[in-house]
Amino acid sequence: MGILAKLFGAKTEVTAKPTEHAVIVAFAYIGSTDLEPLFALERQLESAIAAAQAGEYDGNEVAVDGSDGTLYMYGPDADKLFAAIRPALEACSFMKGALVRLRYGPPADGVPEREVRLAS
Repeated sequence: MGILAKLFGAKTEVTAKPTEHAVIVAFAYIGSTDLEPLFALERQLESAIAAAQAGEYDGNEVAVDGSDGTLYMYGPDADKLFAAIRPALEACSFMKGALVRLRYGPPADGVPEREVRLAS
């Protein structure tokens, strides 16, 4: 309890931060350094996540030669987040065969995870 709360008797509440689930998508890119198709997909993902109020799109990592990449998204419910973005991923040509990892908690040893391979 803080000093002012002790002096004036104010009650303080501590609220827990929602569990940080993650959806991480590893994919083979188009072998090009033209990232516009990826940026277009990112805009779709951001819109889908916002519409579903499922979390946030955090960004990407793409190999310098455009051979592969990873997308990062976070929210309080990995299943809800994946459900929101799955249609956009499945409609995207360079996401065919991508490996989607759903993490059900913060990054730590022993946190449950599941993997889904998108259709090729």
